[in-house]
Amino acid sequence: RGQRRGGARSGAAGMLSSPWARFYSNSCCLCCHVRTGTILLGVWYLIINSVVLLILLSALTDPDQYHLTSAELGGEFEFMDDANMCIATAISLLMILICAMATYGAYKQHAAWIIPFFCYQIFDFALNTLVAISVLVYPSTIQDYLRQLPTNFPYKEEIMSVNPTCLVVIILLFISIILAFKGYLISCVWNCYRYINSRNNSDVLVYITTNDTAV
Repeated sequence: RGQRRGGARSGAAGMLSSPWARFYSNSCCLCCHVRTGTILLGVWYLIINSVVLLILLSALTDPDQYHLTSAELGGEFEFMDDANMCIATAISLLMILICAMATYGAYKQHAAWIIPFFCYQIFDFALNTLVAISVLVYPSTIQDYLRQLPTNFPYKEEIMSVNPTCLVVIILLFISIILAFKGYLISCVWNCYRYINSRNNSDVLVYITTNDTAV
């Protein structure tokens, strides 16, 4: 029996220390645990999306305050109409729900609740990667985008006076820093998911172990 029980424990330890486990860590920035980091990240996203939602609701209740006409923008379009405001409000509500799920899942150690937030991070990272690729492949789009900005946009003339090659390099460097930071946050959330899964599996293995058999 002792040999069986020892073999079961060693088997469980072997599952938890598989080769894939070497590629993740239980700590993140500021030497805090990945659960703590995921909770803080979820709360931070909650605050940001809540502020955005409050601004959007204020704009819906008082459209004249946030509505910019085409004359003010110097173009042939309007900054934000009612349909776009409603879509942005719905997206903000969805983001608040996803961030709340991730925060609750990390706090209560429910790994499935973290998956929507992790998928959002992957989607956001992919979009930023596509932006970097488009800037690298079509660098002229930066100048076209700058020309479409309103005439009263801050530092528009100074930015357009910069050498196009230098401007592309600066933008790519800025996007690369953002991508590296987003990738690190993705790894923190993924490590939290792996940690909670490993802990839950370990608890299950301990509880179903008997004197004669162990699964």
